Amino acid sequence: MKITTVHDLINRFSLEVLAGSARLDTPITRSRAHRPGLEFVGYFDFFPLAHVQVLGRKEITYLHKLTEEERNDRIGNIVKYHPPCFIVTRDQEGLKYLTKYCEEEGIPLLRTSEPTSRFLELVDAYLSKALAPEIAVHGVCVNVSGIGILLRGKSGVGKSETAHTLIRRGHRLVADDLVVLKKTGPETLLGTHDGKTKEFLALRSIGLVNVSRLYGRKAFQDETRIVLDIELTKWQDNALNNELELEPKFTEYMDVRIPHIEIQLQPGRDVAGLVEAAANNWYLRQQGYSAAEDFMKRIVEES
Repeated sequence: MKITTVHDLINRFSLEVLAGSARLDTPITRSRAHRPGLEFVGYFDFFPLAHVQVLGRKEITYLHKLTEEERNDRIGNIVKYHPPCFIVTRDQEGLKYLTKYCEEEGIPLLRTSEPTSRFLELVDAYLSKALAPEIAVHGVCVNVSGIGILLRGKSGVGKSETAHTLIRRGHRLVADDLVVLKKTGPETLLGTHDGKTKEFLALRSIGLVNVSRLYGRKAFQDETRIVLDIELTKWQDNALNNELELEPKFTEYMDVRIPHIEIQLQPGRDVAGLVEAAANNWYLRQQGYSAAEDFMKRIVEES
């Protein structure tokens, strides 16, 4: 199971630490934050205790209106479950009672100036990516006209050189050599880099190049949704299909099926152009258009 920590959350959102500074290494293992509402009135049957707890204006206003005895009882019932942290939104004040309990129980109490609804969206998006299952694969990840593509193939087949040509044509590099795939949903796969190789492209006979420095910031992006898996292979005579429409093939990564295409290499063949064609053809298919069906329709109409 992947984890992140309260400290990571503080760094990402520039959160103010009000209490529990000794426990900022507390792990976070759940991807959605929770607003305790029913829990403040004593209902804990479905309390997601491992989730980050966010206290907005409604929750804090409710606590302010309670008597000291009631407030101590309500807060005491929640902190005993030791959630990873509490985060108060909108820079709300008057939190001495919360600070007291969090210090006693060793629970980080944090604060942000963000409105509650916006902060929940931001923290949920961050945690869903940070905690997403991931694997690393050998290949190159590029974004071609907004379409995420994973280029695979044996070492030396020409993946990085193809990516370089695509970059020169205005497309973007995401990762070279080692591509990190993150499963952020049942059918969603994100491709990104591992941090160390960010912006770098390794070209045989040339060495490492920084594509952002060489071609500008538009030549690189941090991540992209993978929708095509393209394998570059060496040319084999009589191995290419010339059918109007090929039978769909797929590659699975963490149970996510990605359309798979094989492109054979041969001197003089415009591989980057074929990758562009594959990307644009995939896009047209998503819009409901099939070139093969269109062609057959014309044949029928003229016969």
